[in-house]
Amino acid sequence: MSAILSLQSVSKSFGAVVVANDLDLTLGNGEALGMLGPNGAGKTSLFGIITGTLTPNAGKVLLDGRDITRLSSPQRCRLGIARSFQVPQPFGGMTVFENLVVAAAFAGGKRESEVYQIAATTLEECGLGDKANRLAGALTLLDRKRLELARALATRPRVLLLDEVAGGLSEGECEILVALIKNIRRTGISIIWIEHIVHALLAVVDRIVVLAGGAFIADDKPEAAIRHPRVAEIYMGISADE
Repeated sequence: MSAILSLQSVSKSFGAVVVANDLDLTLGNGEALGMLGPNGAGKTSLFGIITGTLTPNAGKVLLDGRDITRLSSPQRCRLGIARSFQVPQPFGGMTVFENLVVAAAFAGGKRESEVYQIAATTLEECGLGDKANRLAGALTLLDRKRLELARALATRPRVLLLDEVAGGLSEGECEILVALIKNIRRTGISIIWIEHIVHALLAVVDRIVVLAGGAFIADDKPEAAIRHPRVAEIYMGISADE
């Protein structure tokens, strides 16, 4: 499997706090990669390094083999890297449809002739077609999560970074979101998904990496990664069913 995204010897610290210590990571074309780690391990900071909101102290970020380490977030987005946030951040005073138009036009850099069709198609793909004219600020948590995904997808990414999108959802709502992410996978988009709800990851990803203390302590097939001795030690006996 060829790589679409790579981190090479990436390091990042905030004073004495090290969130990345000489990290290497490869994401294959069409691969879904899960990322686990205790709170404060640096998972979201790693997303910042990938998307360009944080600059590493050392190392490189490569997209299709091209060094993008010094490119801005908007430049990276237009090259095909998009992300969702743990707490959805829609434009609450705009409709759901308007949120997607803004994402496609300004974040994705799509032509005016394309943006309305992209917005309409993405709404349907994310199960929001009947809520197109509803104000984003009035949506339920599940629909805000779906809108967060839809806004990222409206940029037409090749790499999608998901940051704890299942957090706060009921079991039934989580199943709906997992089904949506499975459908996104089928389109060929490469995914890195940070998540604490382990069974959701197991339903989707090909591989799991575990970040702790600025280093990857496990990188394996999902079931093997979560049963790694160091992972069990950090999570104090957490199991795949929890």
